Amino acid sequence: MFGNKAKQSGVTTEAVMAALSTVIEPDLRRDLVSLNMVRNLEIADNNVTFTIMLTTPACPLRDTMERDSRAALSQVPGIGNITVNWDSNVPSDKRIGAQVGQNFRNTIAVSSGKGGVGKTTVAVNLAIALALEGARVGLLDADILGPNVPMMMGRDQMPRPVNRKMVPAENYGVKFISMAFLVKPDQPLIWRGPMLHSAIRQLLTDVDWGELDYLIVDLPPGTGDAQLTLAQVLPLSGAVVITQPMEVAASDAVRGLKTFEKLEVPIIGVIENMSGEFFGTGAGERVAETYNTEYLGSIPLEAEVRKGGDSGHPIVVAYPDSDAAKAIRHIAQRVAQRISVFTIQAQEENVIPINMIG
Repeated sequence: MFGNKAKQSGVTTEAVMAALSTVIEPDLRRDLVSLNMVRNLEIADNNVTFTIMLTTPACPLRDTMERDSRAALSQVPGIGNITVNWDSNVPSDKRIGAQVGQNFRNTIAVSSGKGGVGKTTVAVNLAIALALEGARVGLLDADILGPNVPMMMGRDQMPRPVNRKMVPAENYGVKFISMAFLVKPDQPLIWRGPMLHSAIRQLLTDVDWGELDYLIVDLPPGTGDAQLTLAQVLPLSGAVVITQPMEVAASDAVRGLKTFEKLEVPIIGVIENMSGEFFGTGAGERVAETYNTEYLGSIPLEAEVRKGGDSGHPIVVAYPDSDAAKAIRHIAQRVAQRISVFTIQAQEENVIPINMIG
């Protein structure tokens, strides 16, 4: 498993693994060796090469782990050059496949307590940001009555069905499905609970999603039927709550947060959208602090965010060097990081050995 040993007079596998067993993964607070994150160790002429197997390709802690690994290995007598490679194996929420028959490793709900806070814009950009990091990502437009994802993703139709299964549209490395593909643009959807339940279930189970590391679910605003239906139909690995900086928006975000708590869905954290001089700052952070959850960050109010959504070129791809795009990429990494922690902790609580993750 760990490749070839060096000669007994030089650097050994045992010495290298002992050194790496002192390197702590910052989120899981356990060492890399016991977490089975050290793979493909090779030693040649006292030069060491190995791979760190991350829990997400969007991991924001690579620099920390590489720095600590190099520092630990520098204490091994006679060590030569050190080469650190990277790979990832996203841990899987085992409940999902059993319940919906799809190979989703994790499901992430994006929610807001009220409309107009840019929830769909955030969901779309989060999905693309995770895909840009190398993850396999799907996006479900569960805002059945106001589906806007296809416009923002730059696609107005999906492929033909195959083997009686819908095939999701794809752009920017993200697979996505929406009720907007199935109804006329001017057709009103005046549906009550049972029809919403049926539509959401169909978009989950009657689509050939393939294997996904993350399914992002864009929920409608509020705390109504769609939220309850989704919690019944699909095990959610976690939920992200979007708010604006104003207190009135934050108070609605609290209702969304408390809804997920009542449904026993872990809260990944709070995002403050449209932050800056015009609307102010700080309400999202206060909500997170008050309700003892993670503050994932703020996305500044920039005209390019709106332009990108209207044109089908979201800001993380249209203006990747903008402050908003950089903020979203950072938030996406933190979301992936938190989901990995939730999933691994749940597996450990169910007495699943850590080396079986994935």
